[in-house]
Amino acid sequence: MTAGYSRLSGIAGIDESGRGPVIGPLVICGILFEKNMDGDLHSIGVRDSKILTPKKRRDLAAQVVKIADKIEFEVISAEVIDRLRTKGISLNDIEVDGFVAVLKRLRPSEVYVDAADVDARRFGDNLAQKSGLGKEGCLLISEHKADSRYQIVSAASILAKEERERRLSLMHEEFGDFGSGYPNDPKTIAYIQSLLKADEAFPIVVRRTWKSIERIREGLLGTQTALDEY
Repeated sequence: MTAGYSRLSGIAGIDESGRGPVIGPLVICGILFEKNMDGDLHSIGVRDSKILTPKKRRDLAAQVVKIADKIEFEVISAEVIDRLRTKGISLNDIEVDGFVAVLKRLRPSEVYVDAADVDARRFGDNLAQKSGLGKEGCLLISEHKADSRYQIVSAASILAKEERERRLSLMHEEFGDFGSGYPNDPKTIAYIQSLLKADEAFPIVVRRTWKSIERIREGLLGTQTALDEY
């Protein structure tokens, strides 16, 4: 055992919500059970958060919180994402560091993660190395679509999504209704367009380094050019 740290214990799942949006934070959630709880999670209906209705997801989140032994969040704001990206740090590396932060706090003996890299094995190797848990004997399983294959990762995906939604609700109150923050959401597009048209500075919740911003800007310019020509 490493000096100053508790021994590895329990089974964990880690997933994220908010990798792709142009507005809002990236939320990483890790959940730990001291024993295998797949049967319990299955019995209450835990599934990948992306296929659940908002109400069902909220209900399941409340139930998962009651039975989890430990839950950890790492929330990376749009402002931090932009700052790191301008320093040349990729989104993949930002996510690795976020997952590592959660792993270090959970210290599981076994963990399943939804890989946030095109190379799932590389993602897992990076987590094991940077967290130091690989040397301590932690079994780390990194797979794509782990949130649809493992109940414990599904549970983490539900909590990550709910935490992001909670934070978005607060942001809507302060910055206006920008929708989901995803670049294909009409509300989000309209929100960015309104800022561009008014030549207003983007609020700190907008990821200024996202290519989606330029695509929306180019779309506006194209529309204006067409109107001018007409």
